Amino acid sequence: MLLSIISPVYRAENTLEDLISRIKQVLPEHKMEIILVDDFSPDNSWHKIEQLAEIHPEIRGVKLSRNFGQHYAITAGLDASKGDWVVVMDCDLQDRPEEIPNLLAKAQEGFDVVLARRKNRQDSFFKRISSKIFYRTLAWLTGSDQDETIANFGIYHRKVINEVVGMRESIRYFPTMVKWVGFRQSSIDVIHAGREEGNSNYGYKKLFNLALDIMLAYSDKPIRLTVKLGLLVALTGFLFALYTLLKYFQGDIIVAGYASLIISIWVLTGFLLVTLGMVGLYIGKTFEGVKKRPIYIIEKEI
Repeated sequence: MLLSIISPVYRAENTLEDLISRIKQVLPEHKMEIILVDDFSPDNSWHKIEQLAEIHPEIRGVKLSRNFGQHYAITAGLDASKGDWVVVMDCDLQDRPEEIPNLLAKAQEGFDVVLARRKNRQDSFFKRISSKIFYRTLAWLTGSDQDETIANFGIYHRKVINEVVGMRESIRYFPTMVKWVGFRQSSIDVIHAGREEGNSNYGYKKLFNLALDIMLAYSDKPIRLTVKLGLLVALTGFLFALYTLLKYFQGDIIVAGYASLIISIWVLTGFLLVTLGMVGLYIGKTFEGVKKRPIYIIEKEI
C-alpha cells in the first residue's frame, strides 16, 4: 500500500525539515511519497525542498509559477499523487504528523474519508471567531452541515481523490469538494499544535475573498434572497402606493411629500445596485469558468 502525503508550502523553510523527520519517524515501515507543493513562497522554501529531496527519496517537489492559493496547491498535489491512501496536511506543524497513524487506523475500519477534528484549536482569537462565522454562514447558504473544527487535515481513499481531481471548476475549496463527493466519512479528535513560528498567511482580505468565492461557487442562495427581498420591496411599495392614493382621495394630501419621494428613490436605487452587483458577481465567476484556464501552472518539479 502506497501512502501519499501532500502538503502545500508557503513561508515554511524553517519547518520543512522537522515535518519530514516527524513523518518518517511515525511511519517507519510504510511505503510513501511526500509531495511538497511550493505555492510560490517568497522565502527559500523551494531551495529547502530541493535540499531535502536529495536526502529523502520519498520527497517529490512541485513549484507553482505564481501564488495560486492553498487549495490550488492542494489540487496540484492531488494531481501528482499516486497513493492508495492520501493524507492532506498543512506544513506549519499545527497538523501533527503523529496523528497520521490514528487517521489510518480509523480508515481501516471501513471508512473512505477520515477527517481530523481539532477540538482545542491553537489559533488566535480572531481566527477562531472568523472561522466560526464563516462556517456557520456557509452552512446556512449551502444548506449543509459545516464544522469549523475540521479543515484540510485528513486521510482519503484513492477513489475519493479521483472524484475530487475530476472536479475541474476554477474555484477550489478542498473540504467542501470532499463533502460533496460523499462516500463513507468519519472523523476523529486530534491534538492541534501551536504555530511553530510566524503568523497565519490568511489576513482579513484573503479570508473575505476566500469566503466570497466559496459562497458564490457553492450556493445560489444569495440570488434567491435577492429575489425574495425584491418581492418584499415591491409589495411594500405597492401597499405604500395604495395608502397614498387613499389619503389623496380623503383630501389629506395637498402637496406631494418630498421626504417620502427621496426615501423611495434612495431605497430602490440602493436595492437595484445591490441586485446588479450580486448578479454581476455570479456572471463574473461564470466568465472565469468558461475561459477554461488551467487551475495552476507548474514551474519546476523534482
